[in-house]
Amino acid sequence: MRPAAPRRHTPVRPPSVSGYCDDAAMEERTQQASRKLTRQEISDAITALGWRFILGVARTCVQVESLAQAAAVAERVISAAGPDADECLWADVRADRLVLSLQSLAAAWVTTRELKLAHRISAVVSDLGLTTAADVGGRALRSVQVLEIAIDALHIAAIRPFWKAVMGYTDEAGHSGPQDAVVDPVGQCPAIWFQQMDEPRPQRNRIHFDISVPHDEAQRRIQAALAAGGTLVSDAEAPAFWVLADAEGNEACITTWQGRDG
Repeated sequence: MRPAAPRRHTPVRPPSVSGYCDDAAMEERTQQASRKLTRQEISDAITALGWRFILGVARTCVQVESLAQAAAVAERVISAAGPDADECLWADVRADRLVLSLQSLAAAWVTTRELKLAHRISAVVSDLGLTTAADVGGRALRSVQVLEIAIDALHIAAIRPFWKAVMGYTDEAGHSGPQDAVVDPVGQCPAIWFQQMDEPRPQRNRIHFDISVPHDEAQRRIQAALAAGGTLVSDAEAPAFWVLADAEGNEACITTWQGRDG
């Protein structure tokens, strides 16, 4: 992980220079806007609103009573988001729920713009007599989550083009290297990422699911998996991820944003 950028000393602003304060304030705002937020900062900013930070995305759910209501709420939300909607907002409209996701397409991350939108959207939903909620703790069908498929490989650069082609996928924004993940260009299917193997492993599964859940949902999901006959393979990297396996050794990882900011 790259080290954090060093803190910059803020110079004393001489009041005698006309316009200096305005220019300096503008520069400071620009630096703040361009700085990559940490996972902790993002989570702290949206958790109380009923959103959760999951794998680079801010996500929430609005429970509704019909498809028409979900569409109407989505229309209000999109209107509130304004011109930023096309750049960072996804809406999954269903008869019983509206799932909303915020992420900067350009940065493949949640920026200050998306944090402001989360507050604005939650306020709009509240005005409609509804709530934004992440549905953690087993209160609904399941919590909001993000699914990825991980493929272990000896020669990632050799297999990546195959998976990109056969799935109709593309490069993730800002990540087009020979070992980077590939993603669904319309955002409907799980991303596929590649994990480097050190030696052949023919007698063990080499494809597993990563289920990224809200940080406060992970333990409930793990306990449910164990109660369903699973085993805990490793918690050495917790709370970033726990490795679980079914009765035949097929693995899946429960992951959260925690433990990844260094």
